[in-house]
Amino acid sequence: MDVQKVREEFPILHRKVYLNSCSLGALSLRATSYLETFQDQWHDLGASAWYGPWWERLSDLRGRVGRLLGASEDELALLPSTSAALSVIAESVDYTKRNRVICTELDFPTLAYQWVVKPGVELVVLPSHDGISVDPEQFAEAVDGRTAFLATSHVLYTTGYIQDLKALADIAHRAGAYFLVDGYQAPGQIPVDVKACEADFYTAGPLKWLCGGPGLSYLYVRDELVQKLEPRITSWFAARDQFTFDLERFEPHRDARRFELGTPSLPTVHTALGGQEIIDEVGIEAIRERNAALTQHLVERAQESGFGLTIAPDPADRSALVMIQHEDPAGAVTYLAERGIIVDHRPGHIRVSPHFYNTIDEIDQCISTLLEYPR
Repeated sequence: MDVQKVREEFPILHRKVYLNSCSLGALSLRATSYLETFQDQWHDLGASAWYGPWWERLSDLRGRVGRLLGASEDELALLPSTSAALSVIAESVDYTKRNRVICTELDFPTLAYQWVVKPGVELVVLPSHDGISVDPEQFAEAVDGRTAFLATSHVLYTTGYIQDLKALADIAHRAGAYFLVDGYQAPGQIPVDVKACEADFYTAGPLKWLCGGPGLSYLYVRDELVQKLEPRITSWFAARDQFTFDLERFEPHRDARRFELGTPSLPTVHTALGGQEIIDEVGIEAIRERNAALTQHLVERAQESGFGLTIAPDPADRSALVMIQHEDPAGAVTYLAERGIIVDHRPGHIRVSPHFYNTIDEIDQCISTLLEYPR
């Protein structure tokens, strides 16, 4: 990887020490170039751009994202958010015979909220005994014949821990439950293979590690389930013949587009395509290797400096999301921001997330500056 060449693509790296990709990936020149093209087409073609370049961009993005996840384009839907993606799946299932959903206290709240609001659905939230992960045995004890979904994250946003998806899929499927994965913190920083991990549903999006911005989400639905499920919330983009405008008859797409909800955010489709191309060119294996090295250096520097960490003991279980324990995380993050270093905070922690475009020097600068903040 030519790190300097990669860094030239991201203007924020010339202005700030940016170590917050787990909240928002850096915007590339490639992405802004695609956005400018979109604007030019809007100026020149107006709505007719839909019937040519814009429709092609949707297909381009589905194809690239599908390949990144190890899925086919026909198994991928584009939605406005992960909340929408989770909702459309949650509204595609009959809960009369199976009304339990299993998640964990380390999952992002959006995941649990889908079922908290559903009358008659029992949500089971598994605790974390170490504050870092949840033992697969806890899932095995909780999942039974009443379970509709085992729904959890690929990478836990609270700790950066990478869960063993195949083990969890086996637990879910042995009980006849669906396995749904919130993957938003995974694609773009670690390899993902939805077939190998046997996920039934997997959500992702360009906001974070894929460097594509907000307003878009990706939903993978296993091919065998695409025809089986019929969402109870839908849109004209989910209709097989959407331009017939037939109000009295609805036939969904034969592929995963049946789960889509309305006109996609075209500006984000273009910026997402720019970010995705860079990820594809660098290669996810190379990104994982570099991120692991950056993360290991960050861990060592933080520990040498006397900071406690809430991370997995085994480096193989860690993503590039490092939780540094701190008594005043909000104040420390503000202090760093005033000095041109961008990170984030969560309760009791400063959250630092280097990506493949970062450097060892930037990590050293972050820790050195953090040490200057009164503790």
